Amino acid sequence: MQASRRSHLLAVLSLALIAAIWGGGFPATKYALQAGLSVGALLTLRFAIGTAGLGLCIALLKVPIRRQAVLDGCWLGLVLATLFWLQTDGLRFTTTAKSGFITGLYVIFTPMVALLAGDRLRPAHGLGAGVALVGLLMLVREPGAAWGGWNRGDSETLVAAVLCGVHIVLTAHFSRRSSGWVLALTQVAVTGAASLVLALTLPAPFGFEGTAQALARPGVWIALGFMGLLATTLAFYVQSTMQARLGATESAILFSTEPLWTALLAISGWIPGIREHLSRTQLAGGLLILAATLLAEAGPRLLRRLQAAEVEDAIG
Repeated sequence: MQASRRSHLLAVLSLALIAAIWGGGFPATKYALQAGLSVGALLTLRFAIGTAGLGLCIALLKVPIRRQAVLDGCWLGLVLATLFWLQTDGLRFTTTAKSGFITGLYVIFTPMVALLAGDRLRPAHGLGAGVALVGLLMLVREPGAAWGGWNRGDSETLVAAVLCGVHIVLTAHFSRRSSGWVLALTQVAVTGAASLVLALTLPAPFGFEGTAQALARPGVWIALGFMGLLATTLAFYVQSTMQARLGATESAILFSTEPLWTALLAISGWIPGIREHLSRTQLAGGLLILAATLLAEAGPRLLRRLQAAEVEDAIG
């Protein structure tokens, strides 16, 4: 029992770290786009770096590659390629913080997809998802703007958020029967290959026009290294491995902290050319997301302790 709790805690901390890294991926992507990289070039390079990193790890560790894991990874890769193209293109039209917040709506879409897949929804996770939704709505809303400030980029990002929910549920299912290393490598390689094909066939601004000039800027390589090694190689391995120890909805609520990290970086001014502002309402929404995460994680434990205390009182 104690070993199981330690395993669960490790999984929780690992996915929380990945959420922070992915949160940093939004401003890194925005910076690369503003520097002149197209959507196709950016995703091709990012996932090429990620594929190389994962491939090297698998070769050094001599991880066996099985057919089922490759097939599972291919399905994940198709979903991943679609959602990343939508999310990255959306960043051309919306702000960094807003993109992160809308993407965070997958905390709501994941339990919906999980229910369709036959998973059980715990009350604390469902309640946490509801609280997170309220927080995310507060974060996204722009008073006074037409359609609340909604634009093409927001619509693309919203569809990507739905696909994030699908990806999380599929990962939770596949990671119980397939190697996390192979799942991570295959889906990253499929996404990189799909991005390369699209970049070669689609016209500007999706192809490789202006790539050489953009890569001449040192900051672009820093952004690509962060996205390729940390936000792809490390992140997808950890997700593919650790998510098997958690439920899909619990994982989604942990990942819901991702927009907070995005917002902190977007308003900090640490990323050159990116300096955004959040209203008090948006900040309050961020606090609600944190509350939702704590509710989902601590709620069931507190309830069990209260029930145990009631039983002890009744016996005593």
